[in-house]
Amino acid sequence: MPASNDSALGLAGQLGALSDLELGQLIAVREVREQGIRDFFDLADALLQPDSIQLALGRLDRAALVALSDLAGGATDAATPEQLEALRRLALTTGDAHAPTVPSPVAHQLASWPELGLPSAAVLRAEPAPAALSPVSPTEVRFTNGVAAEHAFATTSSVAELLGELQRESARELARGGIALPDAKRLAVAMGVELERVGELTEIAARAGLIALDDGRWMPTGTSDDWLVESYGDRWALLAGAWLERLPADIRSILGSRAGATWGDRLDEYIAWLFPAGGDWMRERVRVYTRDAELLGITASHVPSTPGAALLASGAPVAAAAMQQLFPPVVEQVYLQHDLTIVSPGPLAPRLDARLRLMADGESSALASTYRVSTASLYRAMSNGETGASVREFLASISLTGIPQPLEYLLAEASARYGLVRVAETDNGRTIVTSTDATLLRTLAVDQGVAHLRLTREGAGLVSSVARDVVFWTLSEAKYPVAAEGRDGQIVVLKRRHARRVGGAVGASSATSLVEKLRLGSSTDPQENDRAWLTRQIDLAIRAKGALTVTVQLPDGSSVDYQLEPASVASGRLRARDRRADIERTLPLSSITAVGPIVG
Repeated sequence: MPASNDSALGLAGQLGALSDLELGQLIAVREVREQGIRDFFDLADALLQPDSIQLALGRLDRAALVALSDLAGGATDAATPEQLEALRRLALTTGDAHAPTVPSPVAHQLASWPELGLPSAAVLRAEPAPAALSPVSPTEVRFTNGVAAEHAFATTSSVAELLGELQRESARELARGGIALPDAKRLAVAMGVELERVGELTEIAARAGLIALDDGRWMPTGTSDDWLVESYGDRWALLAGAWLERLPADIRSILGSRAGATWGDRLDEYIAWLFPAGGDWMRERVRVYTRDAELLGITASHVPSTPGAALLASGAPVAAAAMQQLFPPVVEQVYLQHDLTIVSPGPLAPRLDARLRLMADGESSALASTYRVSTASLYRAMSNGETGASVREFLASISLTGIPQPLEYLLAEASARYGLVRVAETDNGRTIVTSTDATLLRTLAVDQGVAHLRLTREGAGLVSSVARDVVFWTLSEAKYPVAAEGRDGQIVVLKRRHARRVGGAVGASSATSLVEKLRLGSSTDPQENDRAWLTRQIDLAIRAKGALTVTVQLPDGSSVDYQLEPASVASGRLRARDRRADIERTLPLSSITAVGPIVG
C-alpha cells in the first residue's frame, strides 16, 4: 500500500532534520534495508509501509499503544512527554511535542489490529494485567543463593580461563558471526565448559570490555590485566554490572519491578500482555538477558538471588558485597607435589593465581584447582620477566610442602637453557634468530610448526621478514627457550599486544552506511532542495493518482493556482488534468513555485 502523499512528505522533512546518531538509531531499530533508498523521500516511504509500521508498533508497550491510538483520534494531550519522545524516535508521529500528528498509514495499521488477531484500542485499555507473580519464600531464597553463587563463581572463573587462553592465542570470528570451530573447541577445553557455552561466555566477557575484536580476532583488552588480580567479588561485579548497564530500559523496568518474585513462565506471560505485538523479537531479547542472568547468578532457576535483587535495586557495588559473602573463602597456600603438579585446596587468591599461571598451566579449575609446571611453562614465565630465582622464591612463599626435588631440577634446567634462542631486530627491519646450540638452530630451520615465519639461513643465524615480536611469540608458543634482545644485546621483556579497540563487528554498520548515503544524496543548496521537494510531491501525487493545488508563476511576475491531477513528468514539464477547466495542461517545472493539497 503506498504511503499517503502528505504523510510521506511530512515525515521526509522530519527525517532530514535528525542528527546522524538519531537517524542511524531509527534505521537500525526499524530494520530498514539500504536497497532502493536514495533519499529521505524513499526512506519515509519505506517507514510508512504496513510491515515496517507493524514492526515499530511491536516495540511499544501497552500504555504507549493506547496513547498512540488516542493521538490518532485527535487527543493531542493523550501522551506523556516520555511516550511522545518514544513515538518520535520510532517515526510513528510527525510534528513537535506541542502538535504531534499521527501519519494516516500508522493510524490505519493500528486500527486494523483486530483483523490481525491483535487487541483493539478498547481491549488495550480494558484488558487487565496477568496475576501478580508469586513472592519468593525465605527457604527458597537460601537455596537460590547457594545455586546462584555456584553459577556466578563458575562463570567468573571460566571468563578468567578464557582471558588466559586468548592471551596465549587469539580466536577468529567468522564473517557470519560466531567463533571459528577449531578455536571454539580450544576455548571450551581451556574453560572446562560445553562447546555451546563458549559463545555465551564470550558475549559476557565482551560486554564487560574484557575482550574485543581486533582485525577479526578476539583478544583481551588492557582492562583484563587489572580484572584478573581483583577479588572474586569485584570480578563478578564488573560482569554483572555490564549486564545491568546493557539492559534496555523497557526490560530493565520489567525485571526491576520483579526483583523479589519468580520469573520464568509467569514473566513471559506478563511480557506478552505488556507488549501485545512484541512477538518473537521481545521474547528473544528477554531470553538473552535472562539466560545470562542465570549464568551470572543474578537468578537461579528463574528466581532472583539476594545479590541479583540488590543489583537491580541498588547497582553493582552493593550487589558485589552480597555475592562476596556467598563465595567460598580464598586460600593463599598450595601443595607442590613430586609429579610437578600444584594443588590449591580452595580458590586461590586472584593475585596469586594470576602470577602462578605465568609459570604453570591450569589443568582443572573449580573450588579446588590443579596446575602443572613444565619446561615450557617456566620458559613462558621467564619470557614475561620472571627469573629462576624469582620463580623459586614465589613458589616457596605459597607452598605448604616446600619445593620438591623434581621441581628444583626442572627449574634449574629451564633457567640454564632459557635464552638459548635469541630473537633480535636487524638494522634493515628484518628479524634474526641466533643460538649457541647449532643442533637447536637446525631443528628450527626445518620445524613445520613455525614454517610460516619463513626462516632462512644467513650467516650464523636464521633470518625472517616477519616482525621480531611475532617471531618471538611464535617460538615461545612452540616451546623453544627463546628470549628477545634489544639493540644493545640485552634481554628485554615483551608484552603481548592487547586489542586496539573495544567493540563488536568490524567496519561500518548497514545503518551507518545508509546514513552516509542519505547525507551525500542531500544538497546543501536550499533552492535545489526546494525543487527536489516540489518534484517529489508531484511524483507522489502521480503514483497515488491524487490531486494537488499547483502554484505557477506567470511571465509578468504574478501567480495563479491550478487544481491539477498530475499525469506525468518528462523533459522538465508537468502534464496534468485541470479539474476546474476540464482540460489538459502542460506546465514547465521551472515555473511551479509551490504545491499543496486541494483546499475546499
